[in-house]
Amino acid sequence: MPRAFPADRAAAERLREWLQESGGKGLDAVGLDFSGADLPGGDFSESWFTEATLVGANLAEADFYRADLQGADLSGADLTSASLVRANFDDATLRGATLDGADLVKASLCDVDASGASFRGTRLMGASLLDVNLCGADLTNAVADENSFKVKIDENTILDGFSGTVFGPVDVLTEGGTEELGGADLEQWIRERNGSVKVIPSRPAR
Repeated sequence: MPRAFPADRAAAERLREWLQESGGKGLDAVGLDFSGADLPGGDFSESWFTEATLVGANLAEADFYRADLQGADLSGADLTSASLVRANFDDATLRGATLDGADLVKASLCDVDASGASFRGTRLMGASLLDVNLCGADLTNAVADENSFKVKIDENTILDGFSGTVFGPVDVLTEGGTEELGGADLEQWIRERNGSVKVIPSRPAR
């Protein structure tokens, strides 16, 4: 049971109904407001949170396997150690969210604002990060493995211990403007910030 239901009446009623009748089916929370809900460890696999609002929600250790969070607002949400395998975060907002230790293997993040988010120890293997804003984000000890990594980073992005392989290039925001870095230049830039990443020039054709 949730520690605290969302304050929004429609969202709370939908969640109560689902808990009573789910029968293993995903939760249909499309467009609902779950802001501030306390739902740690919840099983939301294959659920629909499309365009939902989950600002400040506690979703630590929750399971969102194959869940659709397209366009959802998760600003400030706690997704510590959550299972986000194959989840769809396209057009979502993760600004200031905590995803420490989360499993984002094969997740899709396209046009995502994750500025200031924490990805400490996050598993990013095989995830697609395309046009993702990681300015001010913390990727300490995060692990990538042949990730699409078309992201925007800046001097405040923490890359200490960030390791693995990514497809470059990335956009680096500096005081002088935006600089595109790829290949050895990007590897060096990350190395200077105590990361160790191999940059693959381009994704091979399938």
